[in-house]
Amino acid sequence: MPKKVPDDLEGFNPFAELLGLVFTRCENGESECALEVSRKFLNPHGVVHGGVAYSLADTGMGAAAWSCIDEDELCATIEIKIIYFKAVTSGTLHCRTKLLNRSRTIATFESEIVNDGRLAAKAIGTFSVFKDRNAASG
Repeated sequence: MPKKVPDDLEGFNPFAELLGLVFTRCENGESECALEVSRKFLNPHGVVHGGVAYSLADTGMGAAAWSCIDEDELCATIEIKIIYFKAVTSGTLHCRTKLLNRSRTIATFESEIVNDGRLAAKAIGTFSVFKDRNAASG
C-alpha cells in the first residue's frame, strides 16, 4: 500500500519549507508543486539560479516517488538531468511530475517546470527504492 503524504505538512519536508515550496497534488506517482520567485533565488545576473529549478524538480520527484512506494520502503535520488529553456526573473515556478517507469528497485520520473505559461526547464530523474530498515516488521 502506497505511503500517504501527511495532511499537515509542517515539519515534514524542512528543505521544501525553506524554499517556500507548496504542494497542490501528490498521489499515484504524480505531484504538482510551486514556488514564488523572490530576490533570494536570483543569481548575480538577475535570473533564478539553476539550483532552484533543480531543487524544485528533485523535490517534486521525491514527493511523486513517496506517493507510490510501500509503507516499508524509502527512496533516494540516484541522478537527475535537467535542461533549462528559459531564463526566469519573476513570477511563479510550477513543477508537474509524473512517474515514467517503476521496477522493484528503480523509479524514473519526468518533471516540467513552467513559468508564465512557458516551459522553463525539463528534468528526468532516477530514484532508488529500497526497504526501510527501521520499519516495523509485520
